[in-house]
Amino acid sequence: MTDAPRRTALDALHRALGANMTDFAGWDMPLRYGSERDEHIAVRTRAGLFDLSHMGEITLTGPQAGELLDYALVGNLSALAPGRARYTMICNAEGGILDDLIVYRLGELEFMVVANASNAQVVLDALTERAAGFDAAVRDDRDAYALLAVQGPESAAILKSLTDADPDGLKYYAGLPGTVAGVPALIARTGYTGEDGFELFVSPGDAEALWQALTEAGADRGLVPCGLSCRDTLRLEAGMPLYGHELTTSLTPFDAGLGRVVKFEKTTNGGDFVGRQALEAAAKRAEEAPPRKLVGLIASGRRVPRAGYGVVDAASGTVIGEVTSGAPSPTLGKPVAIAYVDAAHAEPGTAGVAVDIRGSNEPYEVVALPFYKRQR
Repeated sequence: MTDAPRRTALDALHRALGANMTDFAGWDMPLRYGSERDEHIAVRTRAGLFDLSHMGEITLTGPQAGELLDYALVGNLSALAPGRARYTMICNAEGGILDDLIVYRLGELEFMVVANASNAQVVLDALTERAAGFDAAVRDDRDAYALLAVQGPESAAILKSLTDADPDGLKYYAGLPGTVAGVPALIARTGYTGEDGFELFVSPGDAEALWQALTEAGADRGLVPCGLSCRDTLRLEAGMPLYGHELTTSLTPFDAGLGRVVKFEKTTNGGDFVGRQALEAAAKRAEEAPPRKLVGLIASGRRVPRAGYGVVDAASGTVIGEVTSGAPSPTLGKPVAIAYVDAAHAEPGTAGVAVDIRGSNEPYEVVALPFYKRQR
């Protein structure tokens, strides 16, 4: 007997809006409300409103909270200024990626780690275990927050009409406390769509009132409710990795082309952190013999590649890589994919690359990621 999916504080509202719901990482979440293409285009051109309350919030407090994060994660988090956020990863002792994370420094002695829903318990358990010997506490705050995201070029204007904070003055990857429509919130300029946008961490009891206020404030600016389906195509176009696809425990950050998030120059804990030795070896391997590289693929035809499909040399049929994510791109009007391919075939413009789609080798063009980058 399997456990029933968890429901967010906005579950009844999603159903009232006619959302197509789906089980995602143990949560019942809105997949789409109508056309996922229309939702996608709304975020690219106007604004979209997302319920992301399935994400996992973990709070760390205490005099050595920063040092604990430096030891537990690959980044240099003790150097993060209060009010700022950073993208980072947590690895196992072998250097494999357990999850990719965003860490917010809420104060001198307080940090919030936001994990992917599917990995939240793994991250919580790892942080709790790695906290031994540090003067810091790890708290599971998954039930303490609902998370709403407003994403798209109109998001700042929509938020500005409802808050006492200054959205325009908030830098990318920064967060500050404020009120939105009278609701206390952590207002963060972060997102997973490739557009400007804000993520609002609030009490679950305030989520419905905030959703309604944002919906009303955004009505004249084209705001629409958006589900997880368009969130996936938006992040795919923006070249953003998804755990379980581009990132797994079998890959190190260097294998994933994200070695920049690993900070070997940390001064806390004598420079030691979990996975350091394995990651130093991975960095050396990547420098001496580049592993498969993450690239973009754009279709010549209409057939859509999916995760796990082989990438082949069209002339010989030799497998040279594997698709990790694929979907029709509403912005480009063609199917696109992210794939790991051998370094010899990874240069943008490389000819003769195909994807094996159910036994048929479909031609694809190798391009640099991302497929889409917003104008700033």
